[in-house]
Amino acid sequence: MHRGLEIYGIITSIGMLIVLLQGVLVTATDSGDGCGSTWPLCFGEVMPQSPALETIIEYSHRLVSGLVGLLVIILAIWSWKKLSHIRETKFWAIMAVLFIIFQGLMGAGAVVWGNSNIVLALHFGISAISFATVVILTVLAFEDGKEPITPKVSKGFRYYLFFVLVYCYAVIYTGAYVKHTGSSYACPDFPLCHGQVLPDLSVPGGFQISVQLLHRFSGILLLIFLIILFIWAFKQLSHVKLLTVLTGVSVLLVLIQAGSGVAIVYIQDNITTSLIHASVISLLFTVLCYIGMIITRRR
Repeated sequence: MHRGLEIYGIITSIGMLIVLLQGVLVTATDSGDGCGSTWPLCFGEVMPQSPALETIIEYSHRLVSGLVGLLVIILAIWSWKKLSHIRETKFWAIMAVLFIIFQGLMGAGAVVWGNSNIVLALHFGISAISFATVVILTVLAFEDGKEPITPKVSKGFRYYLFFVLVYCYAVIYTGAYVKHTGSSYACPDFPLCHGQVLPDLSVPGGFQISVQLLHRFSGILLLIFLIILFIWAFKQLSHVKLLTVLTGVSVLLVLIQAGSGVAIVYIQDNITTSLIHASVISLLFTVLCYIGMIITRRR
């Protein structure tokens, strides 16, 4: 029904995923200072001369982020005009614009003034939200003209879903914090850490070990919570096949996420595993956001 909007939404969603992965690449290659402390220029230049690899990575991230940011704003305006009769459109359009601007400002602030690891970790979390808003706006374009999906669920299921959604975002944050504090390889083995369930945290590097363990435990809990969500949907909401499929997909995604996390431990300095780890958790968060949207629709 909205062929142009649908294609544009797909392109913008892919662009947002590229921006998200570029941010991971900047962190993985320690290229955050690739353009010095100047923004939007790079070392005070529009186009850096004889750039090093770190400069190329950081500068390309800035260029693509700016372009995709513009695409997101256009998508939000276009969706607002064409899909305003859909109740959720305005909310997600506003969220898309706000978070893409917030994401850009946080990135610029990190370059000019520098930020703590906590703020840098939050930057990835904001990117995950931006990605989810764009994907959901695209899905709404595909849904328009079709029978709206309005599954009837209990309050208990609805509350539990939003608990899992918020908890998933917290896990995203702990994972980003692991990366920004240099804690990715604090535990050289899995599922134990230095051959112990609870290693000594008073040794040098104890802080990084504690950050790594926090992320591991929170990730295991997320897997358990999602399995419970799937069983709940399978047993009590089997008549709503989409919910069963989506909750099943969420379990599959978190398993892939866990697998890529283990791979990071044993295949150190492998950028591919880091990119998979970041993209899968972002997809999982998007799936949970979509479930949250359809179960709160008015019948």
